[in-house]
Amino acid sequence: MNRKPKILITNDDGLYSAGLKASYEVLKELGEVFVVAPAVQKSGVGRSISIMEPIRVSKVHVNGMTSYAVDGTPTDAVIIGIHEIIGELPDLVVSGINMGENISTEAVTTSGTVGAALEAATQGSAAIAISLEVPDTDKFELFKPRDFTAAKSVLRKVAERILSDGMPEGVDVFNINVPSQPSAEIEFTRLARRLYVTRIEERLDPRGRKYYWIDGIEIEDAEEGTDLHALRNGRTSITPLTLDSTARIDFNKLRRWFDGGEG
Repeated sequence: MNRKPKILITNDDGLYSAGLKASYEVLKELGEVFVVAPAVQKSGVGRSISIMEPIRVSKVHVNGMTSYAVDGTPTDAVIIGIHEIIGELPDLVVSGINMGENISTEAVTTSGTVGAALEAATQGSAAIAISLEVPDTDKFELFKPRDFTAAKSVLRKVAERILSDGMPEGVDVFNINVPSQPSAEIEFTRLARRLYVTRIEERLDPRGRKYYWIDGIEIEDAEEGTDLHALRNGRTSITPLTLDSTARIDFNKLRRWFDGGEG
């Protein structure tokens, strides 16, 4: 008898997100699913890990799912899920479906959704990060009804292929972003350089002391072939990521640069 694939689902929106439920509905038909996610909203924490405080885990029943609520980050949830809940390396880890797109090099280093997938890949698992484009004003409306039809469709297709054939050589994570008004077209893309122009808003508290909100103005588009360009044109973006962030440069050129010669 063939063994059922083991699939770990996590996110950074927290255990009660409608996107987590949508992933569960797709993946429960493909294998044995374990839902291990932060107990509360943990967006924007990147790949941070709790090494200075204990992590508590509670088994709960949420939205028809038996789940494990982790009092920590998405990366904590992946580590706890693999080593304590499942007890072995899963065949696939899926992070999402996230409320709000995770595109550009900024998302790779700041997104808890992508951070969880990168941690899963580091542990040795195939990994997917998947996000749905929503307006900025709606990104934290986790219970608002959404149309996950397109996101669920592409997640199923990619997950089935990975479970059947494994990850393509040289790819550690697939970062998938589905536009709010998708076409049927899927584009394989590279990361855009930026998604936001940084903005800082200065305010005063009731005692007259300064405090700041870090914000950003979204960039409307980027060059063709990038995740941002695909998403802004209604196409689903699938970006293959690698854990190796080493710059692709001839080290002999670096040596010449270092020694004062021409690059």
